[in-house]
Amino acid sequence: MPSFPGVDYLRIDSLFSEQELLVRRTARQFVDDRVLPLIRDCFREARFPSELIPEMGRLGFFGANLEGYGCLGLNNVEYGLIMQELERGDSGLRSFVSVQGALVMYSILTYGSDEQKRHWLPRLQSGDAIGCFGLTEPGFGSNPAGMLTKARREGSEWILDGEKTWITNGSIADVAIVWARTEDGIRGFLVENGVPGFGAQEIHGKLSMRASVTASLSLRGCRVPEGAMLPGAKGLKAALACLTQARYGIGWGVIGAAMDCYEAARSYSVLRKQFDDRPIASHQLVQEKLAWMITEITKAQLLALQVGRLKDQGKAEPAHVSMLKRNNAAMALDCARLSRDLAGANGIMEEYPAMRHMCNLETVKTYEGTDHIHALVIGERVTGIAAYK
Repeated sequence: MPSFPGVDYLRIDSLFSEQELLVRRTARQFVDDRVLPLIRDCFREARFPSELIPEMGRLGFFGANLEGYGCLGLNNVEYGLIMQELERGDSGLRSFVSVQGALVMYSILTYGSDEQKRHWLPRLQSGDAIGCFGLTEPGFGSNPAGMLTKARREGSEWILDGEKTWITNGSIADVAIVWARTEDGIRGFLVENGVPGFGAQEIHGKLSMRASVTASLSLRGCRVPEGAMLPGAKGLKAALACLTQARYGIGWGVIGAAMDCYEAARSYSVLRKQFDDRPIASHQLVQEKLAWMITEITKAQLLALQVGRLKDQGKAEPAHVSMLKRNNAAMALDCARLSRDLAGANGIMEEYPAMRHMCNLETVKTYEGTDHIHALVIGERVTGIAAYK
């Protein structure tokens, strides 16, 4: 399989440092060599490629932009480039890494006790342990403030009752970060797999994110020790801060999916001949579609790079990340649809990536804040008026 040539219409590579390009090259090689040869089978079989977890741990992909406990401490642009390459392989793979690092490891590093950090972070970084993030509930997705899951103290223990759903890694996780309502407000808890009263059921029948594990979590009188609470995680803002980290990675990741779809469409249109034995790339309508795709990908690259630079300077706001996630996810989905269109009937075949990316991106556009929710975040930022209700 030939290596991916990259997509750089506006010489954006000149804006990256040598270190940033090296990180991208490493992730790109991993995707070319290890992900692409098996991802079609994984998607068809609805199987997550768990055999790649140890290798991704050794490469430092988990919590790559975090400091300490074995993490690489990369800058946020380097982290974004890793997400971009992984999602070029498949959204399910990038989701696994996003949840592991941006949701689980970030939560523990930011809000956990020293003991919690020492116990979990090295194992999560290496991939020896897997984590999941339990916030979404069956009745509360876009409005997590309405959560029904509760935790009450009984002696030296906490008792959790409730349900979470659409939880990536849920049924394979060694530890779940579960958000629950207490007398003192919403708090986060570390719930280990195997604790009595805790259960995880994998969700089957998905037509999207098939190479990703998605589950529902149930907590029925689930008892955890007092030390299971994340001491610094107080209020819903703590959970939302974790989501901002994940949304940032998504904003980069979907560029990779769009790149893959664009390059597949471009190369196909040059080779595919029709009407007097001419390549379909010679037709105006085809060139217009390719021109739209490369323009939107380039704009998305610039948006991601600027938000990444702001993040490294400590100046990125949640609303900036909302624009990044909203714009780039929608762009990538449109690119996938155009790529499928340009390949004609061949576009629905699994040997071409567009249909798989298209199905995945329908989910990516929805999770970690829907298109509409992020529009309202941006709207509040520019007007000063919240319009969520």
